[in-house]
Amino acid sequence: MNKAIRILRDEHRSLAAVLHGLRHLAQASLDAGVQPRFEVFRAMIRYIDEFPERLHHPKEDACLFARLVARAPETRPLIEVLRAEHVESAQRVRALERALDEYERSWPHWSGPFLAAVEDYVEFHRRHMQREELEVLPAAERVLSDDDWRAIEEAFAGNADPIADLREQDLARLYTRIVSLAPAPIGLGARWDSAPT
Repeated sequence: MNKAIRILRDEHRSLAAVLHGLRHLAQASLDAGVQPRFEVFRAMIRYIDEFPERLHHPKEDACLFARLVARAPETRPLIEVLRAEHVESAQRVRALERALDEYERSWPHWSGPFLAAVEDYVEFHRRHMQREELEVLPAAERVLSDDDWRAIEEAFAGNADPIADLREQDLARLYTRIVSLAPAPIGLGARWDSAPT
């Protein structure tokens, strides 16, 4: 496997881990006897927003997808669907943020709609990543040149985010924060307190 594909798959795995944790904690928050720590949800949603939406997806669009369509025009319909999903994904993150704001304002009520928003986003993004890994990457492996792969690797290995001026080490710190705040089995943080009775 070339290094660019390894980087892409590693990024998908990191995102999948955060999405799994978000889903697990949202389900746990349905227990009215436990008071969720909303800062954990906020950190996870921030990671989702800053990593795939501002770093990963723009690089896929500009580097991987553009090169694939240039070398294999028959992939254009698939790439157009995936690019549209990148736009939709950002909108779904805003919906997650709104659902979390409402949940925090109305806690201990309203957890069901927040969980529904989480489930919707997680399933949407799972299907999106699956399509990239099962359809885009095999097509790219067949048609892209060594020069294409070097350019893609360079783009994904670069530290600067041209949109938000974030650095990858900032995302590593955010990921560490998520792990330190989230309770077991997702992270190393303290168990969520019992809700006041």
